[in-house]
Amino acid sequence: MSPTEESPFKGKTGLRRLINATGYSLDGFKAAWQHESAFRQVCLLALAGIALALWLPLPHWARALIVFAHFLSVVVELLNSAIEAAVDHTSLDHHTLAKRAKDLGSAAQLFSLINMACLWAFGLMNL
Repeated sequence: MSPTEESPFKGKTGLRRLINATGYSLDGFKAAWQHESAFRQVCLLALAGIALALWLPLPHWARALIVFAHFLSVVVELLNSAIEAAVDHTSLDHHTLAKRAKDLGSAAQLFSLINMACLWAFGLMNL
């Protein structure tokens, strides 16, 4: 395929593209829920954390940042799981670059969770 050619999987536009994209997104969510225990854990943490943030008498700015941090953590976990799946699809053999890719995804999630904890701390200090 030359650099100017489009993928044969592209081509849908407008409403059909939106419908297809929504279906692919739901398939991804379903696959993550079924196959990734870390994703389920982050989702349950988000449900509990968001519910608690909405229940506590937090300032509006703190509530918004905490909810955003929980959603961000779910997004980071989806990307981390995608990296892991792509690396494992390529090869299950041990390779330093494969390990690096997986470790970088894990580090991104760690920083996402640290960010969430910091925002919770700042929010709770303003109760």
